[in-house]
Amino acid sequence: MRPAHFLAASFFLAVATSPAIADANGMMLAQSCAGCHGQDGAGQGAVPDIRGYDREAFMRIWEGFRTDERPATIMNRIAPGFTEAEVAALADYFSSLE
Repeated sequence: MRPAHFLAASFFLAVATSPAIADANGMMLAQSCAGCHGQDGAGQGAVPDIRGYDREAFMRIWEGFRTDERPATIMNRIAPGFTEAEVAALADYFSSLE
């Protein structure tokens, strides 16, 4: 690997794994949840409030949707479309809201 490529790759990894980028990624990903859970995750009607949700519980419940072990109307169809890193970013984002 040429030095310029190595430096570019190192910079990309440092930026892509920074907490600020992860927070922004979670916020961006959360926009796909807004249609049902509301812009701030507060829920609407029968849709649960997910703001301030415990991070580990969020990820465990998401996995239940992904594997069809947790009954759902729509989440079992949505959950498989997200990577583990994206779910972690969503869990971080929603757990940070009050």
